[in-house]
Amino acid sequence: MSLEVGDKIPEFSLIDQQGNSFDSKDYVGKKPLVIFFYPKDGTPGCTKEACSFRDSYEEFTDRGAEVIGISADSESSHRKFASRYKLPFILLADTKNKVRRLFKVEKALFNLLPGRETYVVDKEGRVIMAFNNMGASGHITRALKALKSIS
Repeated sequence: MSLEVGDKIPEFSLIDQQGNSFDSKDYVGKKPLVIFFYPKDGTPGCTKEACSFRDSYEEFTDRGAEVIGISADSESSHRKFASRYKLPFILLADTKNKVRRLFKVEKALFNLLPGRETYVVDKEGRVIMAFNNMGASGHITRALKALKSIS
């Protein structure tokens, strides 16, 4: 079962698309986070979701939030994906699915695909919204609505 509203997110660190180390401790206590787990760079649904986050990115940053996408793809794959679609946010390479397991993101489609889940986390590191849906739409509007509730 995935993390739920009210749960504190686990501490984690991964490498981003630029090869930089990302540590959740550097953000918790400072700003809200929008963390979305997605199956794979460049696939139709994931591209649609990532581009939707891109198109609404300013709305998230205007509310002080950091947007973070996480999949099992490599840093190199993330770099190409971000470049091709001009994605302005952090993409983290969870190549061993360590963070996916920490967040308890379940597999989808007969346990074959990595799940698609979005979390909105307040400044203190508590989950204020969790949305699990393989459809790419709905994640952005729900995340923005959750952010508005705390700002």
